[in-house]
Parts: sequence; structure tokens; C-alpha cells
Amino acid sequence: MEVLWKLHRWVYKQTGGRLGGSLFGMPVLLLITTDRRTARPSTTALSYLEDHGRYIVIASNAGEPRHPAWFLNLQAYPTALVRRGSELVTVTAREAVGCERDRLWARVIAADAAYGEFQRRTARLIPVVVLAPRPQTGSAS
Repeated sequence: MEVLWKLHRWVYKQTGGRLGGSLFGMPVLLLITTDRRTARPSTTALSYLEDHGRYIVIASNAGEPRHPAWFLNLQAYPTALVRRGSELVTVTAREAVGCERDRLWARVIAADAAYGEFQRRTARLIPVVVLAPRPQTGSAS
């Protein structure tokens, strides 16, 4: 399975997201985090939803009992990069909580019911992660 995901990331990068930019009807982005152990970049393909200009990703790990590595990386280093197609955006990550999490989780389940099955497989509460683009800073002319 890991080989398949590596191939997916490679194809996505090579085609600017024209191939691999959608999976099971949901759009796909590449999340580039800083690995918490090595401090090197680590890239993961994730399906996402947009919400008011932010990207919403789910740390389901297919219902495994542990969080995915990319989520743990974001806890250590919340600044990351998102590649959508050929666009690269710096984002700040945070976990949604309370009513915001409930609202976003309902949208995720409506888009892909598999996430509900993943939640049933595990005792941990699956994190809903908000990736907010950081404002662009530039020099004024």
C-alpha cells in the first residue's frame, strides 16, 4: 500500500495535480510537514474539504488506534505547506474542537461515509485538522 501512495504523490507532483488530484470523489492535496524526529520535509497525500478558504483534513489513519505521523508532525511543527495542483501555500495547522469540530465532521461524513466507519473502528476521537493559509507578506512599493 505504501508503494501505491508513493506513486500517487509522484504522479500528483509530476502532473501538477491533473492526475491524482481527486480520490473517491474528494479533492486531494499534498501536505508537506516537518518530520518531528528528523526535521526533514515529509509529504502526505490527503483528501480535503474547503471551509471559508481553509483546508480541512482528517487524521483518521483508516481507523487505526494511533494517530497518523503527519498529525503528530503538525503537533510538533504547526507550520506546513499545502500543494494543490501546482499551487504551494504556507499554512498553520490546528485541531478543530467543540461545535466547530462537530460541524466540520458532519460535512466530512456527508462527503465520504468511510470516515464514519473509521471512527467506529477506533476508540480515539479522530482529529479534524484546520489548515489555515498564512497571509502573504510582501514589500510595499
